[in-house]
Parts: sequence; structure tokens; C-alpha cells
Amino acid sequence: MGSDGFFSEYYSIFQGIHQGSWAILAIFFLIAYLLYRSRKVKAGTILHMIARLFYVLMLVSGIGMLAALNFDLFYVTKGLIAILMLAFMEVAAGKAKRNENSLGSLFIVLLLLVVVVLMGFGVIQF
Repeated sequence: MGSDGFFSEYYSIFQGIHQGSWAILAIFFLIAYLLYRSRKVKAGTILHMIARLFYVLMLVSGIGMLAALNFDLFYVTKGLIAILMLAFMEVAAGKAKRNENSLGSLFIVLLLLVVVVLMGFGVIQF
């Protein structure tokens, strides 16, 4: 077994965790954001904290998949864009919680989400 044998062997597990984490993360973020905007801060905070747990699952599984793919430049770029998107998700949620204008951050999140999903499904390639 090579140096990346462990990661290659469990690639499908990492992929399943990664895809599920993305789906749940998007739902929890959206609900938390809407709760913050409707001034239900406590409920929004709880869902935001749960979403942060899915950040960790998504990041760990993504790094596992990167290792299995020998850190291919395309997927490293996709990962960096995804991390940037997570940062803007935090900014948008924070602004919504403070009742500030967060539509610009939310637009950037949606734009980056579209790019990451298109890269993930192979529509955008380089």
C-alpha cells in the first residue's frame, strides 16, 4: 500500500460524508440566517453552532478526498474557494445577527456556492 493508500481506500466514505455535510450545512446556514433576520437570535445561534459542526465534517472529509486525489490542483482550488465561501457564510450570519445589511455577503456566498457545485459536478474544469 502506497503513502496515500489509506485515503484512496476510504475515498467513497469521505465523498459520502462530504456531500452530506454540504447539503446539511447549506440547509442549516439558510435557516440560521433567516432566523437571525427575523430576530429569533437564540434559535438562529443554535442552528449556526450546528452548522459550524458540519463545517468541520466538510473540511475533514474534503482534506481526505484531496489526499486520495494526490492534491490535484483543480481540487485544491475548489477547496480554497469553498473555504472562502465558508468565511463569507460566517460574515453573512454575523451581520444578520447584528441586524446589519448582509445581502452583499449573502450574494457572494450564493455565487461561490454555484461555482463550487459546478466544479464538483465537472461543469467547470481546467
